[in-house]
Amino acid sequence: MIAEEILKKVRRIEIISRKSSREIFAGEYHSAFKGRGMEFSEVREYYPGDDIRFIDWNVSSRMGKLYVKQFVEERELTVILAIDLSASLGFLSRNKSKKEIIAEISAIIAFTATLNNDKVGLLIFTDKIERFIPPKKGKTHLLRIIREILTLEPESKGTAIENGLVYLNKVLKKKAIVFLVSDFIDSGFTQSLKIAARKHDLIALKITDLREKALPGAGMFLLKDHETGEEFFVDFGSSRTRELFLEDRRKNETELLDLFKKYKVDFISFEDETNFEKPLFDFFMERRRKFAR
Repeated sequence: MIAEEILKKVRRIEIISRKSSREIFAGEYHSAFKGRGMEFSEVREYYPGDDIRFIDWNVSSRMGKLYVKQFVEERELTVILAIDLSASLGFLSRNKSKKEIIAEISAIIAFTATLNNDKVGLLIFTDKIERFIPPKKGKTHLLRIIREILTLEPESKGTAIENGLVYLNKVLKKKAIVFLVSDFIDSGFTQSLKIAARKHDLIALKITDLREKALPGAGMFLLKDHETGEEFFVDFGSSRTRELFLEDRRKNETELLDLFKKYKVDFISFEDETNFEKPLFDFFMERRRKFAR
């Protein structure tokens, strides 16, 4: 991709994302996240009716009476885009690759966060850490993030969500809103997901190409694993093969959803390259309703 093409893509994404952020997402984002980030302010004496979860037992034992912690809303939040750019994310069956879709979704989130005066950072990983850009504000910073997503050529092709989450858990000292973007064709990241979900507001964004979910027509097909380079033949003329293929896909999807549910990780699925604003909007609205209860 030459420099002129990159600039055109970045500019197009910027225009679309700014418009969507202002007209569609700003209010919903604020309701979904503002007030979720709280920082310690002081302690005061306990009054009947106070939430016992906020009792400061150390202070209470020293003072001989119960004291509770008080919190105030953080003036600004930190948003991290943690993006899997392993080889499987380069899959292209229609007009846009998963990578381009990720750049557009990330841009909408980043510009919306900026409208709410929040900082945005970027982590790109494969089975290693490819790039980390610390959270900052400003248009130049956001355009750099979009450009990095579009242009970075990862050194590795593999996937290790575990490594990305472990890195974030070490480098982020304060609670952040983490958008974990991947196709989640991976395993072995349960423990790091559990820790990240406890420390941060973790949201999983799954990017899926509809062609990947559809079975090919009957016949013998040569398939290739983008990450390992391995090629193998599969006979989709066999009804048993088709059954096993669908059964394995359903099993993987169910296990992934169960994992997110267990650790209270919010989940958004993106399948339609022409309308990825709707899943984001629906998510913000659902969060808004949940925290209004």
